[in-house]
Amino acid sequence: MDEAAPPRTLADESRNGLARSREAAAVEIRTLAPEERHAARRVFRTAMLFLGPLPSAESAENTGGDAFAELDRRFGAFVDGELVGCVDSFASWLTVPGGRRVPHAAVSGVGVLATHTRRGLLTRLMRAQLEDAAGRGDVVATLRASEATIYERFGYGVATQVGRLEVTLARVRWRPTAPVGGPVRLVGPVDAWDLFARVHEEAAHQPGAVGRSSGWWNRRLRWVREAATAQLAVVHGEPGAEDGFALYEPVRTPDWHVDGNRAVHVTDFVAGTPAARAGLLRHLTGLDFVDRVEFLEMSLDDPLPAALTDARAVRLTRAEDETWLRLLDAQAALAARTYTGTGRVTVEVVDPLLAANSGVYEISAAGAGRVSTSGPADLRTGIAELGAVYLGGTRWWQLTAAGRVEARNPAAVATADTLFATAALPFAATGF
Repeated sequence: MDEAAPPRTLADESRNGLARSREAAAVEIRTLAPEERHAARRVFRTAMLFLGPLPSAESAENTGGDAFAELDRRFGAFVDGELVGCVDSFASWLTVPGGRRVPHAAVSGVGVLATHTRRGLLTRLMRAQLEDAAGRGDVVATLRASEATIYERFGYGVATQVGRLEVTLARVRWRPTAPVGGPVRLVGPVDAWDLFARVHEEAAHQPGAVGRSSGWWNRRLRWVREAATAQLAVVHGEPGAEDGFALYEPVRTPDWHVDGNRAVHVTDFVAGTPAARAGLLRHLTGLDFVDRVEFLEMSLDDPLPAALTDARAVRLTRAEDETWLRLLDAQAALAARTYTGTGRVTVEVVDPLLAANSGVYEISAAGAGRVSTSGPADLRTGIAELGAVYLGGTRWWQLTAAGRVEARNPAAVATADTLFATAALPFAATGF
């Protein structure tokens, strides 16, 4: 005899009513119209708890602050006609090992209002964006994650890391063999904005570097104009032949003139040649009236400590994930980069969202491409794990040891690590 059903409570009725209302809600995922862009900024800032004042639509437009101004790439989630979620991106390039630049979607502005989470809206937004970017011919997508547990399920893996370096100037002594660099001169940070854009376009050639769109520069310029502290900038090289620049600002304190711990933050550091790097570093570490220089974003394997007689003058005070990378066209991405060593490995890739990427790829120093095999591939991986190792910043052995890559041929793990290795760690040096 069946047990009697427990009596329904008011809480049960409330939950059931909420479930029915969610099922009945009309959901639409689409690109945003021009007049909806300001509302999208409000949704994103509210979702991220950025509760400060938001510039008016007119103010943002006049100062170049309207996100990245590529409205056909901005998607919104509407529930019963109300905008409750959004995701944005801008067209860019990504430098891959070997120096090629591949078409790249730089993803930003991802958020869903707290009142509408846990309904699958983010999944629908991300899927729409991935399919759109792949359809445009973008080879990869990258983003900077506000939370580390969200984006792996959409195929993103941690491909690069970034560190914060603190230099104690009183301890800086350059080794006699350290490079000196060329001439460095001060420039107006606003007046030289076009110069910075040109230098970055020519100089950012390390694996992991991403292109900065005109919208990116416009928004950063607005930040500089509105900054509460003084903004300073230097460029390296003769006029017309500049190959590096640095932007920095003092960290003002009430007792700046008598403080024994005066700091300067380097907010942007771009060097296209060893000479540019050396000249800019010597300028920054030679500043008077300053006790510490903090480079807010530097590669974890930066050689600055090795160039000083006291390596402890430089401290890594923070390390965190930087680039989360997603392959949109695995065939094109694997074929675009170079590989090292004499080995050969086959990799089975599984991509639940973009099924065209799933398949077996053979990789060697001669190149990479999809193949047909009668037996199992040497390695089996998800698309997020392939994104993590793609630039060389994450190793195959690490993901295998973590249980995230299946090594059907254990010897293939070392072979894959050799093939994907890069001389230096990949590094983007551009936030968005």
